[in-house]
Amino acid sequence: MPIPPLPDWPALLALYNQINQYGQANGMVLTVPTPGQAEYRMVIRPEHLSSPGTAHGGVLAGLMDAVLGAAALSLAFTTGELVSTVEFKINYFHPVHLGDELRATAQVEHQGRSLLVSSGVIYRRRATPDDGTESAVAQGLGTFNRYPATKRQLLPEAP
Repeated sequence: MPIPPLPDWPALLALYNQINQYGQANGMVLTVPTPGQAEYRMVIRPEHLSSPGTAHGGVLAGLMDAVLGAAALSLAFTTGELVSTVEFKINYFHPVHLGDELRATAQVEHQGRSLLVSSGVIYRRRATPDDGTESAVAQGLGTFNRYPATKRQLLPEAP
């Protein structure tokens, strides 16, 4: 059976947002200003806490992996490819608390024949006191394997 042509990257991004259960479960909202760049936003909720009022580091790690991967994925979409995480690293600067608003940004720094490398930063706007300023709470670097989208059942079968 022939594989249907791939939709343009905004259509693939919309499909990704529909099927991304992890992002939905964690209240993460993705925007992609241009292929190779991504931004996620989320608010720290009670289920993200590991101690009274403080978020678990895994929440930040999950957000970092998501934004680094979204930057790589958005670029891979332009050539009919998908990505998977090979590795990533995160540095934590400050704790994050209940109600804090997080904004994670990432961009592709290198693209090779089989690997993409993205870097990113997570910023926090404190719930209290909310003075409207953001501060960096973590930074990360990720490596992603690129592969043909035809290897995964991402798109619906053609009629």
